[in-house]
Amino acid sequence: MIRKLLRRVFSKAPPAHEPALIPVEKHHIRRESISPGARQTVARLQEHGHAAFVVGGAVRDLLAGIVPKDFDIATDATPEQVRGIFRRSRIIGRRFRIVHVMSGSETMEVSTFRAGNDVDSETDQHGRVLRDNVFGNVEEDAARRDFTINALYYNPADETITDYHHGVADLRQKTLRMIGDPRKRYREDPVRLLRAVRMAAKLGLAIDPAARTPIREMADLLENVPAARLFDEMLKLLLSGHAVECLRQLREEGLHHGLLPLLDVIMEQPLGERFVWLSLASTDARVNAGKRTSPGFLFATLLWHEALAAWEARKQNGEPSIPALHGAMDEVLDIQGGKLAITRRIAADIKDIWILQPRLENRAGRRPLRVIEQPRFRAGYDFLLLRAESGELDHELADWWRDFIEADTEARLAMLTPEKKPARRKRRRRKGGGEGPDSEGGE
Repeated sequence: MIRKLLRRVFSKAPPAHEPALIPVEKHHIRRESISPGARQTVARLQEHGHAAFVVGGAVRDLLAGIVPKDFDIATDATPEQVRGIFRRSRIIGRRFRIVHVMSGSETMEVSTFRAGNDVDSETDQHGRVLRDNVFGNVEEDAARRDFTINALYYNPADETITDYHHGVADLRQKTLRMIGDPRKRYREDPVRLLRAVRMAAKLGLAIDPAARTPIREMADLLENVPAARLFDEMLKLLLSGHAVECLRQLREEGLHHGLLPLLDVIMEQPLGERFVWLSLASTDARVNAGKRTSPGFLFATLLWHEALAAWEARKQNGEPSIPALHGAMDEVLDIQGGKLAITRRIAADIKDIWILQPRLENRAGRRPLRVIEQPRFRAGYDFLLLRAESGELDHELADWWRDFIEADTEARLAMLTPEKKPARRKRRRRKGGGEGPDSEGGE
């Protein structure tokens, strides 16, 4: 109780420097750039006497000329107060309690201003914050954010940005700078090691030396991150639209070991490396064009050559081909599951794509007619095209399937090749020349 009282007393002290209040004439973000749901949520909170802002990544992306994927809101209202204002809302989270507010088809994350991580915060033996529900004021909330470019608060009512740590200047100078002591901040949340790489790649920023230097030596902290959180961060990185640059920088910073335990092995294989980079480049192109992407397809490409190696090893040990493939799939995904909590749905998508590959390679008889009716056929076919483009398969197979897909029913039937029947074993004649009662010489 005494420590909490002291924290509240000292939290009222003025910030070390006055925040910059930037008018719309200088930052050029109009309220119409904010989604309707976010504008309405901020307005409702302000109508009830609360301070409320659009914060973090949305403001940063708008300044960088990027359309935000979502709009997060910070307020001085507690989760219970927010829940009382919005009928369509629910409180979620344990480590960091927030409120999901639904407005039409939008879902906004509304968080209460947090105090800085101090003696009241629950941490593990490595310094990672386990529970962060000590509420504070807006100055404290800005100070506890990770990077200066994320400590930006936009008020749609007057279209101003409140900048507590010179984030706008850092963004214009193409610099990613940590708020506070980088080593301490990385220990509080090791996922920041990955966020630094992701944001630098996404926004074309240079990581400030003070924030970059500890990354390689503190990479082991990622071993202490729950698999589910690591998987979520990995998805954000791979689907950022800058996955190629992100993974290159991950390798430079020595962080890839903590993400995909098999990534090094994959990239050391000439065919595997080309296959992975082609997949990542294709995903980046789809993200940047606003097209849908499939996490299952992406992870299937990242892990395919490990599945191939495990499959071949099982076949050499005498397992039949298809059971060996099923065993190899489980083996590879189990290894990954130790570090990345790949969801069951995504794991099922990965397996569906992999199991289609030998079926696509076998065109004998009427098999192609059955394969093309499979629910995941299109994903399996796209995967086959990637294998051909990387040099793993002959282009003739990919060209055949392209023609087969585009052909009508009659043309498809004409493209089918007869299935070779196994040679019939000759029956041995019994001694005496007769084979049965109906044979010559029988009764």
